[in-house]
Amino acid sequence: MNKGDRPLSRWHRYLTKEIGIEFKACLYFYVILFFYSVYRIIRGTWDASIIHMAEMILTTYSMGYLQVYLFSNFDEAEHLGKKEIGYSIVCSILYTAVSILCKWFERDALVTGYYFCYMVFAYICAFWVYKIKRDIDTRKLNEELKAFKERGKKHESCD
Repeated sequence: MNKGDRPLSRWHRYLTKEIGIEFKACLYFYVILFFYSVYRIIRGTWDASIIHMAEMILTTYSMGYLQVYLFSNFDEAEHLGKKEIGYSIVCSILYTAVSILCKWFERDALVTGYYFCYMVFAYICAFWVYKIKRDIDTRKLNEELKAFKERGKKHESCD
């Protein structure tokens, strides 16, 4: 049996999850930082708190673990159903609670409400992006499989 034919080890499965969490943390940190930056600019300042950014990245890593290990990696699900929308709302509530606790938006109720809606929207967009990527990967694999079968037929006819 060749090395590529073996099933994934526990270590490889763990690494795959960790890389996914790393990617999610970066993605959601960017999403949150964008909202925060626009908020700061609208308030008339070009400065951002390094403490707030540290809180944001720690929060996104924590949420990544929560999403992958407790919420079935819902933003990468095959279908956007009630469960996935529910998890999106729960995670958005948690992000909003942290924003209030850490005063990212000075506990302004209107901005915090917008932030909550923005996070729900971000989760729905992330779901669509993951789905589009999966569909493209599936199409690409099917094309490669078709090409492989074609090559196999050519080799059979030469024999």
